[in-house]
Amino acid sequence: MAIVSLEPGSDLTEAAIRDRLDTTLASFKRPRMFQFVEALPRNSMAKIQKAILREEYEGLFERSCQVSE
Repeated sequence: MAIVSLEPGSDLTEAAIRDRLDTTLASFKRPRMFQFVEALPRNSMAKIQKAILREEYEGLFERSCQVSE
């Protein structure tokens, strides 16, 4: 699963992302699901807080893992 935050005004779609990844990544490395969000949680040093993302999207991540089994 990939969590994607688009810049304001961007018209990028999931299909466009998939098309690009099809040409650059091996099939086993490509995300099966995409979750679009307004903004990624960041700390005071502007680093992405991955633990918060894991907690918030835990159910979606587990489902994306089950799809691959």
